Amino acid sequence: MTRKRNVDDATGTHSDSSRRGFLGCLGLSPGLARLGGASLLAMLEAPSAFANLTPIDAGERGHRAYLIRRDTAIFQRDFPETPSLANGDEELYPGRIASYSKGLPHNDTGEVDLNAYNLFIQALNSGLESDFEAIPLGGSAKLANPQAAYCFSLEGADAAASPIPAPPGFASAQIAAEMGENYWSALTRDVPFSQYATDPLVNQAAADLSKFSNYRGPKVNGQITPDVIFRGPTPGDLTGPYISQFLLKTIPMGGASLPQLYRTSVRGDDYLTSYSDWLKAQRGGASGSNVFDATPRYIRNNRDLAQYLLVDFMGEANVFAALLLSSFGNAALSPSNPYLHSSTQAGGITFGTQQQLDLVCRAPNETLRATYFQKWLLHRRLRPETFGGRIHNQVTGAANYGISPEILNSAAIKAVFSAHGTYLLPMAYPTGSPLHPSYPAAHAAIAGAGVTMLKALFNESFVIPSPVVASDDGLSLLPYTGAPLTVGGELNKLAANISLGRDAAGVHYRSDGIAGINLGEAIALSILRDTATLYHEQFPGFTLTRFDGTPVTICPYC
Repeated sequence: MTRKRNVDDATGTHSDSSRRGFLGCLGLSPGLARLGGASLLAMLEAPSAFANLTPIDAGERGHRAYLIRRDTAIFQRDFPETPSLANGDEELYPGRIASYSKGLPHNDTGEVDLNAYNLFIQALNSGLESDFEAIPLGGSAKLANPQAAYCFSLEGADAAASPIPAPPGFASAQIAAEMGENYWSALTRDVPFSQYATDPLVNQAAADLSKFSNYRGPKVNGQITPDVIFRGPTPGDLTGPYISQFLLKTIPMGGASLPQLYRTSVRGDDYLTSYSDWLKAQRGGASGSNVFDATPRYIRNNRDLAQYLLVDFMGEANVFAALLLSSFGNAALSPSNPYLHSSTQAGGITFGTQQQLDLVCRAPNETLRATYFQKWLLHRRLRPETFGGRIHNQVTGAANYGISPEILNSAAIKAVFSAHGTYLLPMAYPTGSPLHPSYPAAHAAIAGAGVTMLKALFNESFVIPSPVVASDDGLSLLPYTGAPLTVGGELNKLAANISLGRDAAGVHYRSDGIAGINLGEAIALSILRDTATLYHEQFPGFTLTRFDGTPVTICPYC
C-alpha cells in the first residue's frame, strides 16, 4: 500500500482535495483553523511526499527522500505571511526609554546614549559583521548572540515565519499590572508556596493586584486570591501544588535516580536595589554574587525556582519530564502510538524513548532562533529591571516618563520602598537580566516547545502516580492527596512554572512568558508536521491539547 500523493511531482503544488482532507482530519473548517494567528491549514498541512509503506529500492528511496525534503521546502516557501508587528514604543519615545538598551553606554539617569543606540540599530538593520563590531558597550559584558536572529531553520517553520502579538505598550495599564506582579513576586520570594493562603504579604499582594484594571493572570470571581496568584492560565495550572510534579519527583537516569534537590540562595538574597547597582547593571555590570544555601533543597518557593532557572541547561526540565514519563510504562504513552497494539514489535527510534528524547531536545534550539528573531529584530522590549528604574526616577522626580499611575500609586512599590529604600525592582540575580531584549521569553519558549512535544508523545489523561509536594523547608517530599494530577495538566503547569519563575526572578513580564510559550508551541507543531511524514508505521497522527485548551491532530495522511 502506498500513501496518496497530494503534491504534483513536477510542480510541487498542493491539491484542493488534499487541503480539505487535512482540515477534515483536524475536525476544523478553513475559517476556524487558526494557530497563533496563522491558519492551521497553512501551519499544519502535511507535506505530500509521505514515506512508502512497503520496502523500496535504493534509487526509489533516494527519490522519495528528495520529495519529502522538497515538499517541506515548498510548504515553507509558500507559507502565507502573517508578520509580527512591534508596539511602536521605539518610535514613540525618541529617547529610547521604552526600548531595550542594556549593555550600551547610559547617562546617570539610566537613559541610553543615543549615538550608541543608533549604531546598535544600524547593526541590526544591516546585519554586517563590521557594524556589530562597532557597537559601543557600556562595560565589559557582551550582547547575547544578536546574530542568532538571522539564523535559518531546516526543520519546521523558519525563525521568521511564526507571528506573535505585539507586547503591551510602555504607558499601558497592562504593563503596569505586570510590573505590579513582578514587584510582589520579588517581595514574596521566600514564602513557601504551601503557605500562600495564610501569609499576610501574599494576601496583601493579592488584594493590591486585584486593583489593577488590566491584570491578565487567573482570577476567582474577578479577584486575585492566594490560591491563584502567580499561576499560569492553561488547563491544569490551578490544580494541585504550585510546582509541577515534573520539577519535584525523582528522575530515573539509566542506572541511577536523581532526586530533584537543587542549590538555592539564602533568604533575602536580592540585588540591584540601590541606584548605583542598578545603573551599573544597565551599563552591563554585576553587583556581587549570589549567597548560596549550603543545603540543596526541593523547590518550595519562588527564590528556589528563580535560582533553578538561572543555571538550568537548555530544556533541562523537558528532558527530565521525558525520562520520568517513560518510566511510567505503556499506559502513559499516547493512544496513537502504533506499538501499543503490536504483539511482536516495540518502538524505539520511532515511537519510543529514543524519539521522545530526540524531539524534546531538538525543538528548543529551533525555537530559540524564532525567539531571537522576535527579540532583536522586531520588539526590543526593555527588561523589567530597567522599567523599575524608570518608575524610581519618575516617583523621585528625576524624570517624567508618562508611566501609568496604576503602578505609581500601587501598594507594590510602596512595599518595595519600605523594604529597600528605593522603588527599584529587587532582582534575584546579581547581574539582573540577560543581555538580550525581553520579549518573548526564551525560557518560556523552550518550555512551550518541549511540553508540546511531550503532550504529542504521551497520554495527557494519564494520572501521575504517588504525587508529592515539597516540605516548607525544602528538605523532603510529602504525599499530595488532593485532586488527581494528569500528565497534560502537569505539563502545562511545568511550562507555567518555567515562565513565571523567570518573572519571579525579575527578568521577564507575564506577557513575555505567554508569548514565549505560544511561540514554542507553534514551532513544535510545525516540527511535528514535518516529522509525521517520515514514518513507515501506519499511525493516525499526533494528537494533543494546545495551551489554549483546544485539541489538534497532526495527521500524516488524510
